Amino acid sequence: MKVSGIGLVNYSSNSGLKKSFKADENKQSPAVNYENPISRKTERNLAVLGAIGGSAVIGAVAGGLVSCIPAVKGLKIPVLSGVGAAIITLALTLPSKLYHTAIKAFAREKEMDIYSRDNALKANLTEEVHKEVLNPEVSLDKKLDDNLKLQTANRSAALLFNTMNSAN
Repeated sequence: MKVSGIGLVNYSSNSGLKKSFKADENKQSPAVNYENPISRKTERNLAVLGAIGGSAVIGAVAGGLVSCIPAVKGLKIPVLSGVGAAIITLALTLPSKLYHTAIKAFAREKEMDIYSRDNALKANLTEEVHKEVLNPEVSLDKKLDDNLKLQTANRSAALLFNTMNSAN
């Protein structure tokens, strides 16, 4: 079974998927709009909220520790020291969190694009093999051979994925 004999898949620049099959070479179906579920903006906002929450906890702990000192009871020093500790902690941790979140979101976004395109390609190939199986003009040997090749490709991809995960 030749992949180009069953169907061709063209990736457009806007991450859409255009498909054309041998029987429909002169007609192009419109691009399938794909919206990636990974949002960089949401990831960034969650990182900011996490940094603010962590800084607030550290500020509260610092304020509580300062309030245990008998010389500062009744003054506003514990509150000011807690707020100061929270601001310093936020200033030191937020840039790092934003940087690492941006990198991780970019990588997850690309992985999701690859996964979605792979699933679309497998669905198209499976559909074409199914149409070929239903076609009475195609010989039984060719039908069995193409189906076996498709199943072998699916199993080898799963085997490769499992070996990669077990190595980590």
